[in-house]
Amino acid sequence: MKNLKGALIFGQSGGPTSVINASAAGVFTEALKNKNITAVYGAAHGIKGVLDEKLYDMSKEDKKELMLLKNTPSSALGSVRYKLKSAEVDETDYIRILEVFKKYNVRYFFYNGGNDSMDTCNKISKYLIKNGYDCNVIGVPKTVDNDLFGTDHCPGFGSAAKYIATTIMELSLDARVYDKGQITIIEIMGRNAGWLAASASLANMKGHGADLIYLPEIPFCLDKFLKDVKRVTEANNGKCIVAVSEGVKDKDGNYISEVLSNANKAKDGFGHTQLGGLSAGLADFASKNFNMKVRGIELSLMQRCGAHLASAVDVEEAFLAGQTAVRVATSGETDKIVVFKCCREKGYKCTVELMDVALAANTEKTVPLEWIINDGTMVSEEFVKYALPLIQGESKAPLEDGLPRFAKLKKILA
Repeated sequence: MKNLKGALIFGQSGGPTSVINASAAGVFTEALKNKNITAVYGAAHGIKGVLDEKLYDMSKEDKKELMLLKNTPSSALGSVRYKLKSAEVDETDYIRILEVFKKYNVRYFFYNGGNDSMDTCNKISKYLIKNGYDCNVIGVPKTVDNDLFGTDHCPGFGSAAKYIATTIMELSLDARVYDKGQITIIEIMGRNAGWLAASASLANMKGHGADLIYLPEIPFCLDKFLKDVKRVTEANNGKCIVAVSEGVKDKDGNYISEVLSNANKAKDGFGHTQLGGLSAGLADFASKNFNMKVRGIELSLMQRCGAHLASAVDVEEAFLAGQTAVRVATSGETDKIVVFKCCREKGYKCTVELMDVALAANTEKTVPLEWIINDGTMVSEEFVKYALPLIQGESKAPLEDGLPRFAKLKKILA
């Protein structure tokens, strides 16, 4: 709908990243100068902030602090894992959302997140259209897992990949110091898509990478794992570094972390199994089969909040995604998601386009099987060519007393 005049609400959802606030900065700075946007609100904890009518007035924030969001990790407004039921099943939340939108004359709604967040975006958009309420809805992409369908890559992935590759290089140097054998098992995020674990291969370019890389796209076999490690240690003076996605499963679809712990994991708000503990389980399993030191290392939250190693490309693209959302919405677009289209043939070039948000809802983009090589223990040069441009450059928060100065929002309620 063109020429809409009214307020804007922006919310963040799902797992944080080191650049999700860069998208927020793009939205806020662009929206605050747009004549068709009468007020700019940030929803506290995503869609829950709308339901609870807890909205921050972003016009009350200092412009300096809004720009500092570009280099501030995590979700500054607070995130949430809340899955809206279908309106046909339960209309309660939708009635409340529409009530709040009418009260504040909200004509622009942006939701920043991954697959499940785009499902929320899509459901709200369709409900508003069905009920004749004019409001342009745009999805802003985000996920370190890089598994959002329809976009070349996702904001957050490049910086996480850079953190993972750098950390593995450092761990590799440390793990090879002593003259005794050592197996180091590094657990990396990734439920069904192995993009982050594949990033370990970037460290291999510099000679300090992982010997074995396991992705969830290929069934994981514990017996084969032992044979792979044995082969590497015998050829490598007792040393072996393993990078493994937290979401690896056996041929029957059971998470290896659950198989090793013999316990069912809890579920999050989106109904996903809460992963973690795989490196400890594999380390214990390996130590019973090898007479050498075994370390299990779980990168956990560090890989998604390491803004000190953020990629400049990632930060600027995340900021651009936020700016673009405002520009296309105020020009009349709705029910869309901002996506990246990239060319790597003659230098890296990235442009932004729009796609129907329904296509990104609850869908996943996995690592191409042809990129997984060496009997499922490594990724090919094609992945390196894909990921390398995304980790370029540095973009850091300014320092105060030797420590990063992150944004400090007042969070004044509307």
